[in-house]
Amino acid sequence: MDARQLEYFLAIVEHGGFSKAAAALHVAQPSLSQAMANLEADLGVVLFHRVGRGVVLSEAGTELLEPSRRVLRDLAAVRDTAAALAGLHGGRVEVATMPSPGIEPLTTLIHRFAELHPSVTVGTQAAFTPDEVVSLVRSGACELGLLGSSSPVNPSGLDVLHVEDQPFVVVAAPGGAIEDDVTIRPEDLAGQKLIASRTGSLMRSIVDDVTAGGTGTEIVTVVDHRTSILPLVLTGVGIAVLPSSWTRLARRCGAVVAPIEPTAHLHVAMVSLPAHLTSAARAFLTLTRSLADRRIRRTAPEG
Repeated sequence: MDARQLEYFLAIVEHGGFSKAAAALHVAQPSLSQAMANLEADLGVVLFHRVGRGVVLSEAGTELLEPSRRVLRDLAAVRDTAAALAGLHGGRVEVATMPSPGIEPLTTLIHRFAELHPSVTVGTQAAFTPDEVVSLVRSGACELGLLGSSSPVNPSGLDVLHVEDQPFVVVAAPGGAIEDDVTIRPEDLAGQKLIASRTGSLMRSIVDDVTAGGTGTEIVTVVDHRTSILPLVLTGVGIAVLPSSWTRLARRCGAVVAPIEPTAHLHVAMVSLPAHLTSAARAFLTLTRSLADRRIRRTAPEG
């Protein structure tokens, strides 16, 4: 067994078949097939079941996924450690992120990271719940995970770095009853039409609390993709309750943003494995810790 075989194995899984994996790897498909046949012979197990023109992972193949990712991460870490002696040059770091933290603080982090390490690529993978972020990091698909939750997380086996707490705000189209930067209370939303995410998120629970007040506020549309919320607000479909990470983008697009009190907070954290991090991932984590420290000092009470 060698690293190249594991790389081929993961490529077949990630691209959904031999032909697409061969194209992505820039190798001939017969060579890829032979490498997998050799790997299966070495291991004494079948890794893929052929179904029609496609393949599906066998039980043994599924069990091999996480160890393969760990091995390749460790090899990358060895290469990066050697390269780090002369500075961080090249490489890639994969970050799993939920939608709202994916706007901020991720935008600030990537912007600063690109300035510090212009030859390193940052890749992001979408996740929509804290559990999905944790799963992507545990499996080795991503080295780092940025999540937002209703309360602080403490997943077993992972390191957790608290980054910031984001209060929720009301985002609305200009020219309406809601004024920019003027604090409102939930009862001030009486009669408003609301754009909401599906049941289960902290955003939705806040909206449900507002509509339960019997003030004539109603949900007019429910969206799965939160990237749809701001365009819907700007077209006048309704208002939305969003984490404050959306504030700068919303105002640049012409929306008004008003603090709401009292409100819940989205707890934003970075999760990572305690080991197996490449130099690029460690550098990104160090930058995140620096940002978190600055924001904590900024919000700390004086005296």
